[in-house]
Amino acid sequence: MQRLYDFLRRHPTWVDGFWAVVLLGISAVSLTNVNGAAHHHGSLATALPIALVLSVVVALRRRMPEKMLVVAAAMGLAQLILDVEVVPADFAMLVIIYTVAADGARWASRFALIGGLCAATLSQIRWPQTDSSSLGNVLIAAFQTVPFALAWVLGDSIRTRRAYLAQLEERAARLEKEREAQAKVAVAAERARIARELHDVVAHNVSVMVVQADGAAYVMDAAPEQARKALETISGTGRQALAEMRRLLGVLRTGEHQEVGEYVPQPDVEQLDDLIEQCRTSGLPVDFKVEGTPRPLPSGVELTAYRIVQEALTNTRKHGGPNTGASVRLVYFDDGLGLLVEDDGKGAPHELYEEGGADGQGHGLIGMRERVGMVGGTLDAGPRPGGGFRISALLPLKPAH
Repeated sequence: MQRLYDFLRRHPTWVDGFWAVVLLGISAVSLTNVNGAAHHHGSLATALPIALVLSVVVALRRRMPEKMLVVAAAMGLAQLILDVEVVPADFAMLVIIYTVAADGARWASRFALIGGLCAATLSQIRWPQTDSSSLGNVLIAAFQTVPFALAWVLGDSIRTRRAYLAQLEERAARLEKEREAQAKVAVAAERARIARELHDVVAHNVSVMVVQADGAAYVMDAAPEQARKALETISGTGRQALAEMRRLLGVLRTGEHQEVGEYVPQPDVEQLDDLIEQCRTSGLPVDFKVEGTPRPLPSGVELTAYRIVQEALTNTRKHGGPNTGASVRLVYFDDGLGLLVEDDGKGAPHELYEEGGADGQGHGLIGMRERVGMVGGTLDAGPRPGGGFRISALLPLKPAH
């Protein structure tokens, strides 16, 4: 049964053709039975072709609604001119009025409405009821006009409903595209954030491990105890890097249940002491001072400040050269947090802080600027007048909730 229903939906003209044949048959039987009656107007030879054409109107109404409307109107005029009284095939006029109101052009819909409202009146004028008064004929015409008006109203309401549903579907499709675009933007932003975090974690901790490993290899024979401490530093730094990387990679594991113990909290300003102590242990002298009154900061500002200091000290180890010292200043203003990281080394190559580097270099400073921009701050990086490198940042503060 479902297959038959689907077949009929795919072939609506066949359905209309079936009902056209039924309508033609009913009209032929009716005309044959009443053709000899004295009160009937028009001959069978005249009425039957009109009924046939009106049946064709029903069969082709969905394929060419506007043309079939014109044909139906022409058949109505032919009936008036040839004195062919109302036949069952005239039901096709109701059908075509509904069809053009629902699916036809606007001009055809208006034409169908006007023609439908006039049809009953013209019929009563052409073939008045002789046994009824003038008022009675007017009432009959008004009553016969109702089906034509209802056919048009039903078709027009179907048109309005379809337009409304189409608008809803279009809006839903547009919203879906917008959601997909927003999701892609969010994914790209999250990827960039994770890439920055991984860069900061890997670059800093691996550079510490490399420095300690080189130092341990250098003093392995002469100072075994010092080499052992360097190896312990390498081990601790590696564990810290793994813990932070687990936290970052956990963001990418959707649908998996991870134990809370596998993750570590996001770094904040309070952990700067540990970071700087780690740098000192790795052989980089760092002078660290805090000015102003420390107070709670938004988590985004906390992480940004930590990563800026971490990246700046990592760059000092990479590009500062031997016997380089650094200083870190953390200043609490009334409406902002200031950061100043300086070193007295030979500084980074010009292309790293101006062009962003090539072949994977210089991305640390790019990440710094992105981080600072995300919290609405400003960053300045470049060589110091007296030698070395300087990074300063101002992060606006809002009350922490």
